Amino acid sequence: MTKPTEPTLSRRNVLKTSALASAAIATSSITSSVHAAGDDTIQIALIGCGGRGTGATANALTTKQGPVKLVAMADVFENRQSVSYNSLNATFGDKVDVPQDRKYIGFEAYKQAMDCLNPGDIVILTTPLAFRWVHFTYAIEKGLNVFMEKPLTADGPSSRRMLALGKEAQKKNLKVAVGLMCRHCSARGELFDRIQAGEIGEITTMRAYRQAGPTGSADALPNNGDLPEVLYQIKNFHAFLWASGGAYSDFLIHNLDECCWMKNDWPIRAKASGGRHYRGDYIDQNFDNYSVEYTFADGTKLYLDGRTMSGCDKEFASYAHGTKGSAVISTSAHTPAKSRIYKGHNFVKEDLVWAYPHKEESPYQLEWEHLMDAIRNDKPYSEVERGVMASLVTSMGRMAAHTGRTVTRDQMLNMDHEFAPNVDKLTPDGPAPLAKDANGLYPIPMPGLKTKREY
Repeated sequence: MTKPTEPTLSRRNVLKTSALASAAIATSSITSSVHAAGDDTIQIALIGCGGRGTGATANALTTKQGPVKLVAMADVFENRQSVSYNSLNATFGDKVDVPQDRKYIGFEAYKQAMDCLNPGDIVILTTPLAFRWVHFTYAIEKGLNVFMEKPLTADGPSSRRMLALGKEAQKKNLKVAVGLMCRHCSARGELFDRIQAGEIGEITTMRAYRQAGPTGSADALPNNGDLPEVLYQIKNFHAFLWASGGAYSDFLIHNLDECCWMKNDWPIRAKASGGRHYRGDYIDQNFDNYSVEYTFADGTKLYLDGRTMSGCDKEFASYAHGTKGSAVISTSAHTPAKSRIYKGHNFVKEDLVWAYPHKEESPYQLEWEHLMDAIRNDKPYSEVERGVMASLVTSMGRMAAHTGRTVTRDQMLNMDHEFAPNVDKLTPDGPAPLAKDANGLYPIPMPGLKTKREY
């Protein structure tokens, strides 16, 4: 598989604010090392012990490229950390070395966990995205390699900040992976090569769907008082735009990213519609359905449809249509992709031209093999810019639906509405980034009425 070519990006004003992040990091001479702790073992700290963090850690501990050990864990919820630890310890035994005094709880726990590592070790950042730039900043300061979950950002200010931080990490030779694992899929990779070689002709249209029932914590019931407000919002992070970018950003980014990969470009504008239905007692900020038209610089359209409503048709797939044929990018969920090419546009068996012929390896595992290879062999490795751009164009479509207005990529990047500007100062009993109104309700998007901001 040929290594996918990164799109050439026209990002006016992207680095205008690089000084914001540069100033936040004390430049040092620490660089990435191949191993830590005086031997060949790479130590890992997990920051954010939910399902995705536990899964990423399992992938890290499964790699065959030298010894790896989990040595510290951090979360704001002790019960979630306990479940994660018990699962990992039962599966990996002596690869898990996290005694009670290296299990940290609270908003400063990320520092304590990273302080257990040496330069060249790895920190896994899988908290809600609002904390990504805060934790990434400290990881760079400590000289740590990073795996961080998608999305990376949900608004313009944090996107600018993360782009600048990515450059700081590169200057220090740190290896940084972003959890857009579909980019590491061998089947999609071969399809990319074939599309770039012209096997379906010029791409004319792309379609992507993630239509399912209620997902994650996207539908949230009111806080019953068991948790302080800020912890309630973190626990239900899919429900709040500041914490996750909402259901749109967290769930639709993969379909969008794999389509942009095949196109080898990022869209420049989006227009969209969406709405809230059957809300009952749910108080989250999400729409139940989104329909977005993305436009690339050459005029090509990508249509993205998302829905989280029970009782409706379900589809989880992406497609590309060209002047000579069409392609299935992915068939159902993330893996196996079952990528294939047809000479027509009906996706019927008699028109099949090519299908990936091998058993597909898990892209979740492959992304870790590629990161570990870069660390062990000191290869340049940074997925930050690509991760930010995928997050940014995802936010662009979300904002278009939430405001009812066309939103350009430059507008999204340069917007001044930061959803959680004081996220680095949160405390368990302090105010949450999103406040309720006098009726106990959170602000929601109102297309056509609120057009400059999403809420």
